[in-house]
Amino acid sequence: MNVKIIADSACDLNQEDYLNYDIDNVSLTVLLDDETYLDGKTISAKTVYDAMRAGKAPKTSQVTPQDFKDTFIKYAEIGQPCLYLAFSSELSGTYQSAVIAAKEVQESYPDWSLETIDTKCASFGYGLVVIKAAELAKEGRTLEEVTAACQYQANHMEHIFTVDDLEYLYRGGRVSKSAAFVGTLLKIKPLLHMNAGKLIPLEKIRGSKKVFQRMLAIMSERGTDFSNQTIGISHGDSLERAEELAELIKVRYDVKEIKIRMVGSSIGAHSGPGTIALFFSNDKYE
Repeated sequence: MNVKIIADSACDLNQEDYLNYDIDNVSLTVLLDDETYLDGKTISAKTVYDAMRAGKAPKTSQVTPQDFKDTFIKYAEIGQPCLYLAFSSELSGTYQSAVIAAKEVQESYPDWSLETIDTKCASFGYGLVVIKAAELAKEGRTLEEVTAACQYQANHMEHIFTVDDLEYLYRGGRVSKSAAFVGTLLKIKPLLHMNAGKLIPLEKIRGSKKVFQRMLAIMSERGTDFSNQTIGISHGDSLERAEELAELIKVRYDVKEIKIRMVGSSIGAHSGPGTIALFFSNDKYE
C-alpha cells in the first residue's frame, strides 16, 4: 500500500494539486467578522484579501488535535501508512497538535505506521516539499524513503518574501508601528527569509522596482541546480506581479519549471495582499 501524504492548508496548494497528487489536507482556522471558517474550504483567500483591503483584520488559529485525530484514524483503521508534513512549528502550533493526535491514535493502533515532519517551511515552499512527497509516494517508495527525501528537501528550501504594505507585518507583530509608518512613507520594501523555521527580516529595499532584481540576485547567491528543480512563486492576490517575476527568472536562468500559487488565508491574513514569495532549493535537487 502506497504512502498517504497529509498536509495542512498553510502549504498553499490548490484544490487541483490535492486531487492530482492524491494529498489529504487539514485546514487552519480563519476568524473574520466574528465568524469561523476553514482555510481553503469554507473561505477563499480572495475573500480574506478583499476584507483586509477594506480595513478588516482577520485572525487565524492552528489545526486542533481533534481535527488531526479524525484524519489519522481513518487511515489507521485500514492500515494505510501516512506521512504528515507540517507548516513550520515556529509559526504555528499546528505541528504540536499533530504530534498530540498521533500519539493518541497510535496507542489504539500500535501497528499503524505514521511519520511526521516539521518542515520549518511555509506557503508554497512548504507546498513544494509536499508535492515532492506525493510524487515519491506515487512511485511506490517506502515510508522511510519518502520521509528522508522530504526532510532533505525541506532542509534546503529557501524562502524569499516581500510585502506590499508594512502595516500588515505590524499587525502580525513583525515590525513596530513607527517602522511600518516610516517604511511606508519612504516606500521601503522589506525582504524577509526563513531561518530555522522563523520569518526573519533580511534587507530593506528602497523602491518596488528594485525588489525583484534583488530577489533574483539572492537566488543566484543561494540557489543551485535550477535546471533540475521546480521554482515556486506565491502571491497575495497579485498574479500579474508573480508572473512578472516568473518571466524575469526564465530570462536569467535555465529553470526546469516554475509553479505559481496564491498565498492562502492562513498566511495571507498576516502578510497581506500584494505579498510576493520566491522558493527554490539551495542544494542539489534529488
